[in-house]
Amino acid sequence: MGSATREALDRAKAELAEASEVSLRTGEQLLAAGRTIDSTPQLKALLADPSVESADKGALVTRIFGSYDPAALRILSGIAQSRWSSPVQLIDGIEEIGIRAVARASGDDGTIESELFAFARAVDSDDELELALGSKLGDPARRVEVVERLLTGKASDATLALVTYAVQTQRGRRLVEVIGHIAEIVAQDAGAMVVSITAAAPPTASQLDRLRSSLTQRYGRTPRFAITIDPRLIGGLRVQIGDEVIDGSVANRLADLRLKLAG
Repeated sequence: MGSATREALDRAKAELAEASEVSLRTGEQLLAAGRTIDSTPQLKALLADPSVESADKGALVTRIFGSYDPAALRILSGIAQSRWSSPVQLIDGIEEIGIRAVARASGDDGTIESELFAFARAVDSDDELELALGSKLGDPARRVEVVERLLTGKASDATLALVTYAVQTQRGRRLVEVIGHIAEIVAQDAGAMVVSITAAAPPTASQLDRLRSSLTQRYGRTPRFAITIDPRLIGGLRVQIGDEVIDGSVANRLADLRLKLAG
């Protein structure tokens, strides 16, 4: 991430934090604006062009998205008037602030991440569902209908909004990757972190409590767990935080032992 993008993103986060009327609709409108801008190459290039006056960018955003709620319009205008390192990072920035707005409006306590992880596991374990929701050839409106049928009344409004966004806007990524990325942003906004756990059997509450305490001490943030069950691990846990992997599974220890014996 370039320094210009970092400064622009920090400014947008501050604008979001200062807004007093952020609602679920605010986040949904920001995410919708990101989709619109990303699908209009000329508009995207213009808003990311450092040679265009900030005031002109703000006026253009107001003209196009003037029907938006005041909070969404103000935040979006501020994003457009900031300097971004590239058009892609501009869209990334709008996406992140939109996700944070949805999470903030919901008062997230970990529920959103838990529901997102559960949905991602369902998609990853069902080839037909992944094809229906992740295919680039499918109709986005049809994908939204499937999501609404699966989640309405079974998940929070915030989760429904974020998954709906994910199936409409994958931008060359696998759907489960998009959902994982969204979950990480939601956790970051709450000062927490996503920890992926792979285990041979569901971890007990006491195991998770010990792990939560240890990770909180080590990283200074509360972990929110995404748990995957894989019997091939035999026992133990495989824990991943970002790019860091702690593999304490029995399968990994056996593999190490085989290597030592072979050597």
